[in-house]
Amino acid sequence: MFSKASKSWVAALNNDQLMKTKYRLVRNQIFDLLGINSLDETLHLIHIPTRRQEAISRSHSLLANMFGISGSPHDVTRHLNDYARTADDVIQTLRSKVLAPYSSHLETTNEITSTNEPVTLLLCLFDDRFHEKARFEAKRKLALMGLAGSIDHRERETCIADKFSEFINFLNMFVWSSNLKIGEMEPAYLYSKHNPDDFQCAEVETLTPEAAQRLSPQKGTKLTLIKRRRFNDRGTEIPIYVTIRKKAPAAKVIKLLRKNEKNPATAVDDELGLMAVLNSVNDVNRFVRHLTRCAAKAGSFMTLEDISDTLTGGRYNGNATGSSTKTAMLKFFARIGGMRVEFIIHTNRSYLNYMYQRDVAHDEYEVKRLFDTGVAEFLFPRDFYHLNLTSIRDRQLARFRKLIEES
Repeated sequence: MFSKASKSWVAALNNDQLMKTKYRLVRNQIFDLLGINSLDETLHLIHIPTRRQEAISRSHSLLANMFGISGSPHDVTRHLNDYARTADDVIQTLRSKVLAPYSSHLETTNEITSTNEPVTLLLCLFDDRFHEKARFEAKRKLALMGLAGSIDHRERETCIADKFSEFINFLNMFVWSSNLKIGEMEPAYLYSKHNPDDFQCAEVETLTPEAAQRLSPQKGTKLTLIKRRRFNDRGTEIPIYVTIRKKAPAAKVIKLLRKNEKNPATAVDDELGLMAVLNSVNDVNRFVRHLTRCAAKAGSFMTLEDISDTLTGGRYNGNATGSSTKTAMLKFFARIGGMRVEFIIHTNRSYLNYMYQRDVAHDEYEVKRLFDTGVAEFLFPRDFYHLNLTSIRDRQLARFRKLIEES
């Protein structure tokens, strides 16, 4: 309580009115959630199980009302457990890909991973028996759980699961060719040759699986599988590779962190999305026109918003940290049937650049946006994980570049 670090912190707090206000608000929130009047009372909750259980029961009622959770106490507990799992998934998602070589360094303390109860996690912060790293991870998990709760609340308010199902049905009923069964796809391969200086796609050819098997891969070439559907544009069957995306809760939490936002309504505007790849720019234009016609057949006018088109040249002016101005794609939001769906549309060549080109490839973009937005430092501060994140960023970019060009 009276260490030099604490005294320095209080002195700094006195010189910053905003931080002083934030401190008082957070402290009062802790008091309200735990049902106490001073921080000294946390000792009773830590050491007296009956008092702690009373605080837990009380907090569940408060949190349920805040996040709009209705139902029995069991339902409330289930939602809170889901938020905790999402918080754990955020860390595991980063450990499994972008930070995979450092996964063992970033492992969460077992006691924190196995705890899903908000009050128990909060009390860890005031329990000196826990190591400071474990206390930080308890605080981090609480913060991530709060974001997960906000996202779940918005999803229930906007009925996003129902809208996602409606979107899939719209595509199956009106957009894709009736000559194919629902879910039927035809495999094809993109055989591409890439420039040695920046690994940009120089040539691309579409091959059947049989033709692809006869190839001998050479340096500077890539063989990329795409499973394509078809749509019928006025009697012409046009192949199209499509991947439909509904962001997972952990991905939404990470996006909120990247944008330094707590409100998912303003930060996560691409909950429903579709990425499509077609053979040519002409096929892209035909697909967009086909979409609007299909919407009309389904009884809904379709408007296209926030359109960005760099397929035939120009610089991409994305505002996301880490994005490249050299990214080529057609991007827009389609408002249809009460939904707002993000469409990202590529030609074969632009899709391969999106996958493989230096400074454009999505794997590199994932690394840059994690580090350059400060999310990596926020989740894994050097004080506790003893990693030089600046050098790790550069090593991970080099690692993904090597995997792209040599695999």
